[in-house]
Amino acid sequence: MALGNSDTLLASIREGREMTRGEKLRLIVSLSIPSILAQISATVMFFIDASMVGHLGAKASASIGLVETTGWLLGGLASAANMGFSVQVAHAIGANDFERARRVLRQSLVCCLLFSLTISLLALSVSIPLPYWLGGTEEIAHDASLYFALIGVFGIFFQIEGLAGSMLKCSGNMRIPSALNIMMCVLDVVFNYLFIYVADMGVMGAALGTGLAELVTAALMLYFLLCRSEILRLKGRPRKSFRPQADIVNNAFKIGAPMALQHILMGGAQIVSTIIVAPLGTIAIAAHSLAITVESLCYMPGYGIADAATTLVGQSFGAGKKLLTKSFARMSVGLGMVVMTLMGALMFVFASELMTILTPVGDIIDLGAYCLRIEAFAEPMFAASIVCYGVFVGAGDTLKPAIMNLTSMWAVRLTLAAILAPHYGLAGVWIAMAVELTFRGILFLIRLFSGKWVNQMKA
Repeated sequence: MALGNSDTLLASIREGREMTRGEKLRLIVSLSIPSILAQISATVMFFIDASMVGHLGAKASASIGLVETTGWLLGGLASAANMGFSVQVAHAIGANDFERARRVLRQSLVCCLLFSLTISLLALSVSIPLPYWLGGTEEIAHDASLYFALIGVFGIFFQIEGLAGSMLKCSGNMRIPSALNIMMCVLDVVFNYLFIYVADMGVMGAALGTGLAELVTAALMLYFLLCRSEILRLKGRPRKSFRPQADIVNNAFKIGAPMALQHILMGGAQIVSTIIVAPLGTIAIAAHSLAITVESLCYMPGYGIADAATTLVGQSFGAGKKLLTKSFARMSVGLGMVVMTLMGALMFVFASELMTILTPVGDIIDLGAYCLRIEAFAEPMFAASIVCYGVFVGAGDTLKPAIMNLTSMWAVRLTLAAILAPHYGLAGVWIAMAVELTFRGILFLIRLFSGKWVNQMKA
């Protein structure tokens, strides 16, 4: 009943029917819950994954933690390419132009596959010197290089899984991608256990387990998109060209390029942050990496709500409903801030217990828990920036939010971290992070309530 109701409410957007405030909230929640569950599941499973590696010792955790931010950078580029096409699909569906939506889908498969091959080759080419560039020592460089090379190779599966999932979500189907992402997390843990412990492959086993889980999930995600999706499936429809066309590729570039540039510079900032942390020692590197894993429990619900906001704003924007678009945006952001505030409070209280799950090393537990309690105070404003960004992406407004993210990260976080780290150690880095996230959230709320991001909507 609930699933059918959400489909009916989504149809209301496309058909121009009026919606009550209660219906809007129910639609936001119904689309958010599957994505939140998938995000939390991913974090919990990554938690277990990190715990498996953590119990191999501080060196294993540090070797992965050293190159982790660079891996996020590559993942961010993949996400930007995917969103450049999937936002167009959301707009086309909102305008009831299903044929255009499928045309965008066909071209996205070709473009994103070529893009992922390029990224994988890039990752392989830098895998050996990368740990040294990041300030790593000889004792962790070999494992770090091997882990990054394998993650880079498996990035092709990550790209396709992300593209198919993003297309399904923008069509309003949150349930299938969320369920498959949960399955991927379970497979990740199972495969990692087999490769890390049974096959005794250590850090290499962690990369192989993750890659195999991504391969299985990508295949299933494509099946549901191309064969089962009511709106987007290609099976059973007349065969049409997959050749990229200028209008769609140009639009994808306009949407995705600012996101890609943001991910490059934000990823670069994360790498600089790793370089700032690296001289603090193996314990600090491990504590930093594992504390970030714990913190993701707080912000994953925010990303789940942001997914729903992107879909709802994208379809409302495509339908030309300015008031409805603004209403979905503000309600989504408010919900995200409430949820992440509660999660931040729980993280503050149970910081030590959460770190204990990931590592038995007392010094890492104490340092990581201290940093998490600093970060807990920034969670409400972090939520604002996460969900606002999802709103702006849904509207195809990616340039100015990217500039805001980059200015905040480079001018505030890194500057403060460089100043505070020599005096306060890892705690100084996390103080800088908390200050910057609060500042960033305020910037995004100002832009949200200014309403300028919807001015490009066609009448």
